[in-house]
Amino acid sequence: MRPIVVLGAGSWGTALAIQFARGGGPTVLWGRAEDEPEKLARERVNARYLPGAAFPPSLAIEPDLGRALAAGDDVVLVVPSSALRAVLTQIRPMLRDTARIAWASKGFELSTGKLPHQVAREVLGPAVPIAVLSGPTFAKEVGQGLPTAIAVASPHDEYALELAERISSGGFRAYTQSDIVGVEIGGAVKNVLAIATGCSDGLGYGSNSRVFLITRGLAELMRLGVALGAKRETLMGLAGLGDLVLTCTDDQSRNRRFGRALAAGKPVEQAIAEIGQVVEGYHAAKAVHFVAEKHDVDMPICNYVYDVLHRGVPLKDVVASMLAREVTPEN
Repeated sequence: MRPIVVLGAGSWGTALAIQFARGGGPTVLWGRAEDEPEKLARERVNARYLPGAAFPPSLAIEPDLGRALAAGDDVVLVVPSSALRAVLTQIRPMLRDTARIAWASKGFELSTGKLPHQVAREVLGPAVPIAVLSGPTFAKEVGQGLPTAIAVASPHDEYALELAERISSGGFRAYTQSDIVGVEIGGAVKNVLAIATGCSDGLGYGSNSRVFLITRGLAELMRLGVALGAKRETLMGLAGLGDLVLTCTDDQSRNRRFGRALAAGKPVEQAIAEIGQVVEGYHAAKAVHFVAEKHDVDMPICNYVYDVLHRGVPLKDVVASMLAREVTPEN
C-alpha cells in the first residue's frame, strides 16, 4: 500500500493526515518551512495548530516537497482556496504519472470565480483523477478522534471509494459522491453565511435570528448551486446543510468568530489579525458576490456580508436594510 501524501500542515491538514494514518495505512505529511516540519517530526504532535493530537506511528513527516510527492500516488492538498492554483502549478512537474489529486480547499477562486475542480482541470488537464473532501468538520474534534462524517466527491467512482475507505476508521466515516459541484458550492458559500450568523449573535439578536439566517442562507446556497449545476440532494447533505449548520452555530468556526468580532466594533483588518489563521469567508464573500451577479442569482444575505466587508457599509445599516426588504414568497 503506497502512502497518502497530505500537503499542508495547518490544523486541518494535520487532522486529515492523522485520520488517514489512524487506520494503519502509511501517510506522509508535508509542511512549509514556517510550519516547522522538523519540529513536527521530532515532537510527533502539531503543538501550534492541533495540540494534544499525537501522530500515529504510520504518519511520517517529510520537509522536502519533491520527496513527499515521490512517496505516493494519492495526493491531498489542504491549502487555502486562494493558493490552490499556485500549489497545483508548483507540484505538477513533480507528480508521478499515476498521481491522483484531491483537495480539502473550500471557496471560489477570487480572480476568476471558478470552483476548485475547474482550477484543477485547467492546471492538471483532463486525465488526472480528481476529488474533493468536504463536510461538517472541525480539526480539533477530528484530532481527538470524535465521531465525524464527510463527503468524498469525484467524477471517478473508483477513486472516491478508495479515498473514502482509506480515511474511514474509528469514529470517522466518509460517504462517496459524484456531484463535485454541489459539494464545492456548499463549502464555498457556508463561510459567508457563518460570518452573518456571527454578526447576528454578536449583536445579541438571539436564536430566532440565527435560525432565520441559516434557513434563508440555505435557500441562497441552493439557488446558486442549482444555477451552477449542483444537485439539490447534495446541498441538503453533509457538504451543504451539514457544513452550514456546524459553521454557523459553533465558535470553533473562524468565520463565525470573525463575525462576532465585527459586531463588537472591531475593524475588519483587526478582526482577521486576531483570528490568527485564514478567514476563508472574507475572500469568499467577494467571490460569491461576483458569481451570483454573473449568474443573476438573488443572494441578499451574502450580498449584505459583502457590503460590510468590502464596501465599508456599517453593520447597523445592513441590518436595517435587510429587515426593511419587501415581503416575498418563501419558495
